[in-house]
Amino acid sequence: MSTLDDAGSGALHGASLGEDRLKHLEFLQAVITRLSNHSFLVKGWALTLAAGFFAVSSSQQSWQVAASGLVPLACFWFLDGLFLRQERLFRYLYDDVRRPGIEVETLSMDVRPYLHRISWFEATFSRTLQLFYGALLIADGALVAVNV
Repeated sequence: MSTLDDAGSGALHGASLGEDRLKHLEFLQAVITRLSNHSFLVKGWALTLAAGFFAVSSSQQSWQVAASGLVPLACFWFLDGLFLRQERLFRYLYDDVRRPGIEVETLSMDVRPYLHRISWFEATFSRTLQLFYGALLIADGALVAVNV
């Protein structure tokens, strides 16, 4: 990893950051990637489960089945919000580590200094999660209403 892109000032060369900072950035990027992957998997499971509940409630014309699909959908939404918040917290830490002028403890994975920047509520009800889970909730709610 020889260069890192810096949106504000072009490319920073690895030599100016030091070996420890580059290793730190690699660790942080691995965590961010893992959290992003978990979020993707949660969305996949939520969509699969919602489709299953939609199919069963439509075929049986049962509002109870459609309504019971709301609980796991809400749980997946809240879990996805947790992953999104953690991802953003690690992105804030990554952003500070990549800047040569900012002092960050070597190889620290502590995101507590950034907790005030985004709450779980803000992450959970971000525009992207509202669009994804909101559409599923509206479809599920419509099935409940149609089958009552």
